[in-house]
Amino acid sequence: MNGNEKRPYQNNRARRREDDRNYLWMVLFTLVAVGGGLIGLIWGPAALLTSLPCLLGGAALIFVPWGLLTAVEKWRDNLE
Repeated sequence: MNGNEKRPYQNNRARRREDDRNYLWMVLFTLVAVGGGLIGLIWGPAALLTSLPCLLGGAALIFVPWGLLTAVEKWRDNLE
């Protein structure tokens, strides 16, 4: 095994955390980049600039609770 290959997961929690983080970034990317791109293609750059605060606000509504729950989970794990 060379240095570029990932080792198989021994800890299912670590794998779940990594998967959750990857899903979060995929959802946020889809919301902001793909949604913004479609708005820009269909209605133009002015509509894109108008919609960006709403798209970023939606991303914040997803990211902030996820971050809080992740922080609580880490705090709980440190207590164990």
